[in-house]
Amino acid sequence: MKEIILKKNKEISIKRFHPWIFSGAIKEMSDNIEEGELVKVFDHNKNFLGIGFYQPDSISVKLISFEDVPINDEFWEKKICEAINLRVNLGLFSNLDVTNVFRLIHAEGDNIPGLVVDYYNGIIVIQCHSAGIFLNRFLIAKLLLKILGNKVNAIYNKSSDTLPFNYKYKEDDGFIFGSYDGLIEVKENNNKFLIDFINGQKTGFFIDQRENRILLTKFVKNKTILNLFSYTGAFAIYASNAGCFSCINVESSKSALKIAELNSNLNGCRNIINFNNDIKDFFKNNNDKYDIIIVDPPAFAKHIKDKSNALKGYTKINKKALNCVKKEGIIFTFSCSQVISLEEFKQAIFIASAIAKKDVSIIFQLSQPPDHPVNVFCPETNYLKGLVLYVK
Repeated sequence: MKEIILKKNKEISIKRFHPWIFSGAIKEMSDNIEEGELVKVFDHNKNFLGIGFYQPDSISVKLISFEDVPINDEFWEKKICEAINLRVNLGLFSNLDVTNVFRLIHAEGDNIPGLVVDYYNGIIVIQCHSAGIFLNRFLIAKLLLKILGNKVNAIYNKSSDTLPFNYKYKEDDGFIFGSYDGLIEVKENNNKFLIDFINGQKTGFFIDQRENRILLTKFVKNKTILNLFSYTGAFAIYASNAGCFSCINVESSKSALKIAELNSNLNGCRNIINFNNDIKDFFKNNNDKYDIIIVDPPAFAKHIKDKSNALKGYTKINKKALNCVKKEGIIFTFSCSQVISLEEFKQAIFIASAIAKKDVSIIFQLSQPPDHPVNVFCPETNYLKGLVLYVK
């Protein structure tokens, strides 16, 4: 295995089990390390620190082991078993008649940086976020089949958009095992959804909002709802099935709204209206007020350089929501930008509230569900921040 040696004092975070090594921390490295190749990492005194995949990027190595052990089939099987056992202990596999869509492997949260695996009623979708994981995709698929057996009908690789931009060995997405045509029907807390895992965003569905959608149902009875950045309308389905008066989905993607319409029909919802509109244009042409507003935008910042503009974006969109909510109304507002902390997101809400001149209380602070575990040594895994606001 080729080697990387760090500069003095750059090993501190690694000794605290953070798995990322930035390019600026590297003192020297072996010649001709290939993208995705396994490397051993040492401190400046040549003390072993860990093993990981090399990436010619700002994060140059993501460690998969802090022990000097063979990286073989047994290593990977143990890792994957540990991740799946958590889902077993959470009761997800014993509750498939109620919820059969959840995350199986959550990258750094499960100590497998670069690997996301989602489960959709027997269909597994793999997303590789690093070349090293991508090179092991067939082994990962084989082990998932071995561990899960007849709970798996097909495995789909969906990594073309998540691999590093310049990775030269990209290939088209496709099935590694089995096949499936069309949209897959799933259940989440007995709400029914059709998922386009091939063409949809992420792996097809925003699984990380499952618990937050349940919370929404406690407030929606006979209420008017505005669901911004609605995608395929999951919040709206929960609200409608829980007895809301009406719900408006606003989404710029026509294909997403087509599935939202199918989801409404699938659940027998007759009180959902879909607007194919940019959020800015919607607010320009809308003067109505709503009892509850959901603000769940895509990540406004994927890199640290985007943070300032992202915070301005969160402030702006939440100010508009505050101006459209009724007195004593509620706003569910979220940020899934990893580089934005909860305190920074709160600050954006504070500024929006001050500009809108609204008296606002935070009544819930929300995050991702337990199948998206947060690694205590890698705070970046706590990416989903949510606030429920009571607007007096």
